[in-house]
Amino acid sequence: MNLTSGFQRIYLASRSPRRRELLTQIGVHFDTLIFRTGNRADPETDETPLPGEAAEAYVLRLARAKAEHGQRLIGWRKLMTQPVLAADTTLEVDGQIIGKPADPVDAAAILKRLSGRSHRVLTGVAVDFEGRVETALSISAVRFRELSEAEIRLYVASGEPMDKAGAYGIQGRAGLFIEHIAGSYSGIMGLPLCETGNLLKAFGYPFN
Repeated sequence: MNLTSGFQRIYLASRSPRRRELLTQIGVHFDTLIFRTGNRADPETDETPLPGEAAEAYVLRLARAKAEHGQRLIGWRKLMTQPVLAADTTLEVDGQIIGKPADPVDAAAILKRLSGRSHRVLTGVAVDFEGRVETALSISAVRFRELSEAEIRLYVASGEPMDKAGAYGIQGRAGLFIEHIAGSYSGIMGLPLCETGNLLKAFGYPFN
């Protein structure tokens, strides 16, 4: 099942400016689908982990749920039918899923926990189109150097950690903290380009 020549764009079901930048980098034309947040958030995109859920299953479940909900929104809003791309990123430390910090105190606690050690960054990607859903998973390892209390305090005060899984952005000031990565840099940012490109090709996206 491929895209016809009439489909030259996709929907990105994400608010993330980093994912928008990454799609633009590889020449994908897209429109953005925005989900509701806060007290009016769509229950279909609830990011609460299930009891005992592994990080791999968690990010793939959420990416798929977001892509499927994006297709429902297209129908409800009577938008043009196009493939929906969605992604979800989380960290795993000691078998525990670490999402976005709840507040600055939580962000500081997360960064202190990451200091001087390695963790995993997992990003699930999903594409939904015409009743077909395909997913892909990117897993990377990241090692932080030892961080001082002052460094953590100043980084949290910058506001950068607050909307990011694991309370840091590798493409921002936190690049100073990272000694080593093994895996996908773009996956750590929130959208693994190799896996994303392969998924879109499977649906016939015209990379030309």
